Parts: sequence; structure tokens; C-alpha cells
Amino acid sequence: MLNDVVSHDDWLKARLELLDAEKAFTHQREALTRRRMAMPWEPVEKDYRFIGPSGSMTLADLFDGHSQLIVYHFMFGPDWQEGCKSCSFWADNFDHIPVHLAHRDVAFTAVSRAPLERIEAYKNRFGWTFPWVQADGSDFNLDYQAAMTPEELAAGRGYYNYAVRKVGASDIVGISVFARDEQGAIYHTYSCYGRGVEMVNGAYHYLDLVPKGRNEEGLDFPQAWVRRRDQY
Repeated sequence: MLNDVVSHDDWLKARLELLDAEKAFTHQREALTRRRMAMPWEPVEKDYRFIGPSGSMTLADLFDGHSQLIVYHFMFGPDWQEGCKSCSFWADNFDHIPVHLAHRDVAFTAVSRAPLERIEAYKNRFGWTFPWVQADGSDFNLDYQAAMTPEELAAGRGYYNYAVRKVGASDIVGISVFARDEQGAIYHTYSCYGRGVEMVNGAYHYLDLVPKGRNEEGLDFPQAWVRRRDQY
């Protein structure tokens, strides 16, 4: 691989042209962020339950005293022996982030349907420290498009990313955001799925800086190259 090789003056001209495009993209991203911030809220009316290291938890408990909560739906089904390799790639970006989020009034947790003891063992395998809880037999993952019903899985089609589409796994990745008012009422403010979750994968943004980029062209699917960190 070798791109065009040019003089410094020609390189600088190309870089300044790209800088103009980058600045325009930054302004577009900021405008999109403002639209996301202004999204209407919907009330959370179910009593969702979770299991954490200290026992049973409510959705309110996951806020940990903050008014905003980010949930990463980690693909780890009830009968899976390992977490999803792609979610594991994402999770390598999570450690030490929650402490910074907390100083902007935001709590963070991963949620999976796998038993807590299996979650804890997998978490210890990679040395992760971010919060991670089990969805305790509630409809939480189903309601927020992060899991399929047995009927949907058998049919190979389910509701995901706001449309009925082909699905091949019982548990699917997503991010859901919640807010809590001063009276303690909880609201769902935002969710994203598919490539929307790339926002929280810093490694992919590093790859976007280099000449080969993500280098995923020609693979059976974009993340075919990804392995769990201890399996490369």
C-alpha cells in the first residue's frame, strides 16, 4: 500500500482541504448531539430487576445517586459460556470511564442476561472493573431491543434497531440511556443499535486515523477479524 507521495506544500494543501471537511463534520456532529439531547422522554413504567455483586437491584439503584444512566447491552445470553467477542472488544474501552462520567452526573453499567457468576468470571478473565449486572428474569433486554424472544429467534426475524429484520442471536448489542427526575421517576431518553454503538469504541476511532483505516474490506463481515483479547 502506498498513497501518492508529494512535496510538503502539496501535502499541506491536501491537509488543509481535509481540515475544512473535518471542521464541517464536527459542526454537523455537534448539531446532531443537540438533537439527541433534545429528544423527548418516555416514562419507564415496569419494575425492572437486576442482580449485582451485592444482590438484587432496581433500575433506580443502577443510577448510583446520579440523574443519568448509560446502559451497555452486552451480548451474553443466559446459556452462553462466553460473552460476545465484539462486545468484549467494545468493553476493553470501558474501564476507568465511569469515574469520569460520574463527575458529569452520569452512571454507567453493562447489562446481560447471563448468570451473574458467569458474568463475574468473564469480567475477571479480562481484568475489567466497570459495573456489570445481570438482568434478573425481567423484560428489560427484550423491551429495549437487546434480546429476542424464542419465537423471533426461531423465525430468524425480530424487532431490532426500530425495524423488523433478520436476527441470528438471542442477545444483541445496544446502548440505552435513562434519566431520573427529582421525584425519582425514571425516563427512557435514547437508545442506539448496530453501528450506532461505534460512538463508544475508541479503538475504532484510532483505526480511522491511519492509512489502512479499519481494513475490513473483503472480510466475510466487518468484524470477522476481531478476537477476544486473549485469543489473538
